[in-house]
Formats: sequence, C-alpha cells, structure tokens
Amino acid sequence: MFGAGEPADQLFLLITGRLGASRRDAGREPRVLGVIVPGETAGEMALVAGDTHTADVWALRDCELLALPRGAFLAAVERESAVAIELARLIVERARRGGGSVSLGESSVLAFVGIGTGLETRPLVEAIARAVERLGYSVKVVGIEARGSPTEWFSNVEHGHDFVLYTAEGRETGWKEFAGRQADRLFRIASGAAPPSATLDLRTGAPPRVHQITDLILVQRPDCAAPRGSAAWTAALRPARLFQLRQSSPLDIERLARVITGQAVGLVLSGGAARAYAHIGAVRALHARQVPIDFVCGVSMGAVIAAGLAMGWSDGELDRRIRKAFVDTSPVGDIAFPLIALTHGRRVRARLAEHFGDRQICDLWLPFFCVSANLTTGAVQLHRQGLAREAIRASLSLPGVLPPVIQGQDVLVDGAVMNNFPADIMRSIQHGPIVGVDVSSGRSIDVRDLLDPLSIWRWLFSGAWKRGPPIVSLLMRAATVTTGRDLGAAREATDVLILPMVDDIEIRDWKAYRPAVESGERAALAALDGLATPVTALRRRPPMGEETVNRPGGAVLLHSPPVTVPPS
Repeated sequence: MFGAGEPADQLFLLITGRLGASRRDAGREPRVLGVIVPGETAGEMALVAGDTHTADVWALRDCELLALPRGAFLAAVERESAVAIELARLIVERARRGGGSVSLGESSVLAFVGIGTGLETRPLVEAIARAVERLGYSVKVVGIEARGSPTEWFSNVEHGHDFVLYTAEGRETGWKEFAGRQADRLFRIASGAAPPSATLDLRTGAPPRVHQITDLILVQRPDCAAPRGSAAWTAALRPARLFQLRQSSPLDIERLARVITGQAVGLVLSGGAARAYAHIGAVRALHARQVPIDFVCGVSMGAVIAAGLAMGWSDGELDRRIRKAFVDTSPVGDIAFPLIALTHGRRVRARLAEHFGDRQICDLWLPFFCVSANLTTGAVQLHRQGLAREAIRASLSLPGVLPPVIQGQDVLVDGAVMNNFPADIMRSIQHGPIVGVDVSSGRSIDVRDLLDPLSIWRWLFSGAWKRGPPIVSLLMRAATVTTGRDLGAAREATDVLILPMVDDIEIRDWKAYRPAVESGERAALAALDGLATPVTALRRRPPMGEETVNRPGGAVLLHSPPVTVPPS
C-alpha cells in the first residue's frame, strides 16, 4: 500500500480483507504494529499531520479499498465535524491498543496446504475444524469449491466465524496459491513416509510477510514408534514449528486445535541438578489433573526430563529411565584430575546415548527445545535441531563439573549460566498458557561444608565421593542461582509458576529422588487446584458473541510444604 517515509496524499478506507502495519527500526527486524480490519482507515495520522508515513502498510490478503485524496478529505472535515470526531476516536483507540486492532497472536484465518504425494488434506482439516468447534468456536472450512467467489464473500465468511480454515491439495495449484495469499498463518502438510522430491513445488502465491508463520504438520503412520522423515522435510521447508501427527489420532488432532485457538500448554523446566527430580512429580500432577502438555523445554536436568516427555515416555517409563540413569549410580562419579572439569563426563554421555539413542530433535513427538550457554559468543544457545542427546549434553555441562561441549568453533556449557528458566523463549514460540517449574531458587550451600569440610580420607572412605566433592555443590549453585530480578521475569512470562520446596535436598544428592518427586507433585497439585479456571483457559480467546471477562493477571505462585530428606 505505502511505505514509511512516503508522502501521505490519500486516506484509505478498508472495505474487505485485512491490512497489516509494520515498522523497521535501524538495525532490527521488522516489527508488526497491528492489523486493520474492514470499516477502519489507513494513513490517517500522517494525512492529518501533513507528514510522511511512519510505518509500512501492506495487504494481508486480497482487499478492496476506497481512496480519498487529501484535499477532499480536509474539505469533508471542514463541512462535517462528525468526521473529525470519528477520526479522533479511531486515532485514540489505536494509540491505546498499540497501533492495531487485532492481536497477531490471535490469527483467525489459516491455510492448510498439502505438499508431496499420497496424502489428502481436506479430511484432516475437517477433523481439526471439528476439534476447534468442540472448544466452543465457530469454524468454516473453505476449499476449492469457493474458487471464483467475489472478495466480499471471503470477507463476510471471515467476519462471520471465529476461525476460517482454507484447505488445498497439493495438486490444486491455483487454489493453493490463493489460499496461501489469504491466510495469517500457513500450515504445510506432508507425509513422513514419503520424502520430499527434488522438484517439490512450494509456491503459495504470496510473498513472505513479516507477520506470517509457516509451520509444518508431518503425518505419521498410526503404528510408528518414532516419527519418520522429519530431518528431510525440515531441511527442505525450514518451518517455524514442526508438529507430528499420527494418522487418525484424536489426541494429536486435539493438540493442533489447541495450538490454533491459543490453548496449547507450554511446559518450562529449570535446571537444578538432583533437585530437578521435582519436575517428575510436577508432571505427574499435570497428568493427574488432565492438563495437556503441548510444548516442552528445559535447562540442564530440566532438559533431560523435558526431552523424555517429548519422546513420548509415560510417567512409568520416565520414572524408570531417570532412576536408571541418575539415581541407581551417580552420573558424576567418574572423577577426573581437574584440568578442565572435575569429571570426565563419560557416564553422562553414555547414559544419554542409552536412553535417547540417535533421535533427532525434529523426530520427537512434541515440539522441544533446550538451551546452553555459548562461552565463545557470550550468548544463549538455542537447540531446536540436531541430535537430542548432544543438545541435552551441552545443556548439562556445568562449568567445572562436566567438560564443555565443542560444537564447531563454539564452546557450550550449562544453559543455567545464562538462562535457567527460558519461559521468555517459550512465549515467543507459542501463545497459549505457560506452566513453569523452577527448582533453582532454594538454599543450596551448607556452611558446614565450607567451614568444616571432611578430610580427603573421610571423604573417600565414607562413600561421599560418589556425589562428588563439596566444590561440586558450590559450582552447581553458582551456576543455577536465580536472582529476584530473574524470578520476577519468570513470573511475568508464565501463567502458572510452581516453586517446589527443595531447600533440604542437597543439589548433588542423586539419591534424594523420592522426596524431590513428592515435593514437586505437592507443589503442582496445590497450584493447579488453586486455579479458578482450567490451565488451557488461562489465555483463552473468547468466541464471537461471548462477553469478555477481565481476569486478574499474573502468575499463580504456590509453594509445597518443606521436605525433610532422610540421611543418604
């Protein structure tokens, strides 16, 4: 329509379609300001000020507009005071809303485009639509039968439904391009059993737009033990997000419905060494209260547990594997001469290989990421691709305790060093409610360990060496401490923040499994039972016609009772 810096010589009135406004600041990526819907104007601020436009405005989909020259507009204002009053009202409302009328996190028009061969898109989209309807929304599925309809028809459909789902088969070239041009978000649908061809047609008819997210839904056979084809498809398409869907799986269909409606639940698990066992109890509580888990992330030991959930492990399997890998024998018992670290790290690497094998992150059932700290660049390293065990190993590499991971020219260590609770990153990936479990805020260091440490011989003969020397606790605590400022940011980014009371659990006591799990379960149950509404409804978008109820914001913060750890 027009760009920032161009002269404002016309006022535009949107009749059908949608417009988007964005601004590009020097040295930064374009920032979306908002969406303009039918009945609203574009370009009015610069026109009234007699200045150039301050933002770019572009068509989100096919639009019809009326254009009024500046002279005619000013003459109308002089004749009719109501015009000036209405314009002032619109400008004030937009200023209050931050520049737009619709939140980009509430995209309501989505396109589902099939690519590859051997897969019909329409039945899948209709199943998703039925799941969205069960959540209380009105949905319209629009296929190639609507080809040739006037622009006004599409605009009326959009304004008459909470969600419009365009569906296009891969062979419907013209319609596929039209559908992609109308949508706020684009979902490509492919079969995991059929690799992408060298002549793959990825045209959607719409140029890349700063607001549009392109995701991938990879359909898997209902009986497959692990997703297939993910690496090839993600390399070919480079989607923002990947969703695995077992054919004819109601649970996976319902997950996509929650993603679309902003009700998908993201789970964030902090680091905290042995205290992170509390995450297992929190997960049990979420399952007991039937809270779905749709996105997972973690740091350090939290990354191990989050990855187990993404693998599809049940509560029983998660319990068995964590016990075998970390509880039965110490994972940091291979003490080394401390040139680089106090341990060799071989035990940790072997156990991660045993339980995660060669699974790629893209081959996990749930969207997963973990973070490490890049000492070379001085920045947080986000792991969303590659071998799952290698990403987890980097996130676990506590400086001084485990050797760092070398990745190309980068030196990676425990993510807790820079971001031990990445709820902010989770928020950038999905718009639904976020549940966070943080075990890093409790007291960890016993003064007696520092003022009256065991002699080297008592340390060896007592068996305490299996947990590592007391310096391990010092290093772990130094790397995972959460400041009040960090905790405040976590509260702001999460909708339910759970802080298990784990002060009495020594951070390197890998045998303190049961009390840590019980503490996490108690804290999570207390938090969930204290909510006035289900977790999935905490950020629920009200359907058309439903009165919006203002609920008090902020996270739910509850503690579990103190835990007394029996002597090891």
